[in-house]
Amino acid sequence: MKSENQKWGSLFRVAIVGAATLKGKELKDVLEDRNFPAMDIKLLDDDESLGQLDSVQEEAAFVQPVGRDQLEQVDFTFFASDEGFTRKHWKMARDSGSAIVDLSYALELEMNAPVRAPWIEREMGTHTQMGLDSTAISIAHPAAIVLSLLALRAQKAAALRAMIATVFEPVSEQGRRGMDELHEQTVNLLSFQQMPTTVFDSQVAFNMLGRFGQTSRQTLESIERRIGTHVRKILGERALAPSLMLLQASVFHAHTFSIYMELEKNVSLGDFTQAISGEHVEIARAAEDSPSNVNVAGKDEILVAVRRDLSRENGFWLWAAVDNLRLAAITAVECATALATVRPHGKVQ
Repeated sequence: MKSENQKWGSLFRVAIVGAATLKGKELKDVLEDRNFPAMDIKLLDDDESLGQLDSVQEEAAFVQPVGRDQLEQVDFTFFASDEGFTRKHWKMARDSGSAIVDLSYALELEMNAPVRAPWIEREMGTHTQMGLDSTAISIAHPAAIVLSLLALRAQKAAALRAMIATVFEPVSEQGRRGMDELHEQTVNLLSFQQMPTTVFDSQVAFNMLGRFGQTSRQTLESIERRIGTHVRKILGERALAPSLMLLQASVFHAHTFSIYMELEKNVSLGDFTQAISGEHVEIARAAEDSPSNVNVAGKDEILVAVRRDLSRENGFWLWAAVDNLRLAAITAVECATALATVRPHGKVQ
C-alpha cells in the first residue's frame, strides 16, 4: 500500500453515497481491492440505512446521513444510490469541491456528465482528456460495456455485417428492493399466497418479462434505451452498434447475453474466438465453464462461449455473462483514477 500511495503522492478522502446499496457495497470492496489511494472512506446513505455497521480498511464503520458536514473536505464522492437520491444530494458534493463519479445515471441528464468506459477507451487506444474543470463522470451501463467490447473485438476478425443482442436483466439492477421482491414472490408462490408487485408490477418469479407493469417506477424500454445510447456514446463510429432487446429475467445477479454476429467474410471458428479473447474476456473451453449467472459471480471478467450459426456460414453466436455489480464498481473506480490524475493533491495531506 505504501508504494502505491507514494506513486500518487497523496491520499484522498472518499465518500460513498448509497453505501448500503448493492452497488455501494460492491464499490467499497473494489476500492479496497484496487488499492485506491484513500485515507478515509465515508459511508453515507438514507435514513433507513443509518447506523448500519460495516468495515472500511479493516476498521469498523457506521453508515452516516448525507449532509454538508459529511461531504466537507471530500475529494471524491461516488453516488451508488438510486437516481432520485442522487438528484437530491449531488449539488452538495459539487459545492464542497468534490469530484463526482455517478453510478446511478442521474447526472448524465442532470448536469450532462460525460459517459465513460475505461475498458472501451483502452481497447480503442483513445483517452478522454481530463482537465482541472472535469468534476463529474457518469459510468457507462455494464451491458453497454460488454456489447461494445465484443463488437470491437469481433471486427478484428472481419468487418461486422450485423449484430443482434438479447440482454437478460437481473433484478439486482433494481437494487435490494428488486432482490427482495423476487425472493418474496418465489416464497409466496410456493406457499400459494399473494405476491408482492411493488417494484415490477408483474410476476417476475419463474417468469420472463418483456415489459413491467404500468405502475413500476422504471420501464424496461427506458433501460433498453439507456444501454443503446451508452453503446453509441462510448463506441462512436468505431464499431457497429447492435440491434438490442432487453428482457427481465427471474435471476438475482449478473447480466447474460445472447448475441448473434454476422461477418462480411467467412472466418474459422478458431480465428473468430481468438479475436474475441483477450483482456477482460474469458473464453469458456469446457461445458462446466459455460457462462452463467452462477459461474460469473465475483469475477472481473466477461465469460463468453462461442459457436457457429447452423445455417449461415458467416454467422456466430455468443453466450456471455458478466457480474453487473462488479463491472459497475470497477468502471467507477477506474473513472475516479482518471479524475485523480488531474487532482494530484488530496485536500488533506
